[in-house]
Amino acid sequence: MKVVILAGGQRSTISNEQEGIPKPMVEIGGKPMLWHIMKSFSYYGLNEFIICGGYKVNMIKEYFMDYYIYQSDITVDLQTNTIKIHKNRTEDWKVTVVDTGLYAATGQRVAQIQEYIEEDTFILSYGDCLSNIHVRDMISFHQKSGTIATMAVAKPTGRNETLLLDGDGWVQNAKDGQRDGQAWTNACLYVLNKKVFDILIGNYNFEQLLMENLSGRKQLAAYKHEGFWTPVETYRDRVNMENLWNAGIAPWIFETVPKEGK
Repeated sequence: MKVVILAGGQRSTISNEQEGIPKPMVEIGGKPMLWHIMKSFSYYGLNEFIICGGYKVNMIKEYFMDYYIYQSDITVDLQTNTIKIHKNRTEDWKVTVVDTGLYAATGQRVAQIQEYIEEDTFILSYGDCLSNIHVRDMISFHQKSGTIATMAVAKPTGRNETLLLDGDGWVQNAKDGQRDGQAWTNACLYVLNKKVFDILIGNYNFEQLLMENLSGRKQLAAYKHEGFWTPVETYRDRVNMENLWNAGIAPWIFETVPKEGK
């Protein structure tokens, strides 16, 4: 199953880099946030990625083209212009980087990668959120629901727009349904059926397209996540994540491959 990551937004405002870099390339603990997100999926055996780039997409392409150099120790012989790799470190990842345009909305970015999706189901993640969502459990939930889309929802961090869920846990438009008594917000992760491409028409926000086309048909299920989740939108957010990483307690990183069923 492929994982699509939205990484095409404008220049990051959460880094001190003067020239500006894509937000997913902002480093936490010396690694791009994009690496952290991919590492959490890799824990569940999901190693095929499609990156929807836009702003400075070549920076993302170059990172993966030279990944083994970034991760390994090297010796450069300047006279012979040769490089020797020591302790080659890499990942079992297959990464497709697609330039989806500088000003495209999220819905249009996803629409452009349809040709790279062969299976009936794929995952979509935003490139500026970290979490410990149990991805395999969410996939099972989606398959049992039989819906076109499943959205992970989590408790708001304080500045997130809340969603409307009915008593059975279905995502509703603001004009429909009633709250289930708790506040939930979009946790930046979806499991999707390929049928979702049928509604990705026009340059619109991906979540907006889901709400307008699927919620009223009960084709947008909500997977409730009670654990860690946070968007990394400000410099303060980045510092907080850096502190967790440096303390060795980053909840979004798993060190071992899960056993079957986990």
